[in-house]
Amino acid sequence: MQMIGRRTLLAGVVGLVSASCAQAAPPRDLVVYKTPACPCCGGWIDAMAKAGFRPKVVNMEDISPLWRLRGVPDELSSCHVATIGGYFTVGHVPPADVERLLKEAPDAIGLSVPGMPLGSPGMETPSGAREPYETLLLLRGGKSRVFARHA
Repeated sequence: MQMIGRRTLLAGVVGLVSASCAQAAPPRDLVVYKTPACPCCGGWIDAMAKAGFRPKVVNMEDISPLWRLRGVPDELSSCHVATIGGYFTVGHVPPADVERLLKEAPDAIGLSVPGMPLGSPGMETPSGAREPYETLLLLRGGKSRVFARHA
């Protein structure tokens, strides 16, 4: 039996750990669909970029066909939608919720923060006013459940 040197063994272990970490890394490329006139969408895009995502912006006159095509009910809609890692997000979803979605990989369409709640990413106010809101996990068939609560 051939003996393996410590350096060779260590290099192999480091290589395996690096490869498994690279495979486990969640996707960072995000495609955001928004209307050209919406200023709050830019704030959300900035928040996502600061969290390490790489947003690509696509301006459209009407984004409603995108969420309807995915089976998202109109009452769960908002001002922008995005795609990442096979999921669909609607509205001002916090970056940490997107990170959790990608890590847990549930059998779902994606996430939604319906409306435009004050204090959500991109909806910050100079006074710091916030309203409680929920991030919803979008399930197939138009159903949803609470994924996260924010105060």
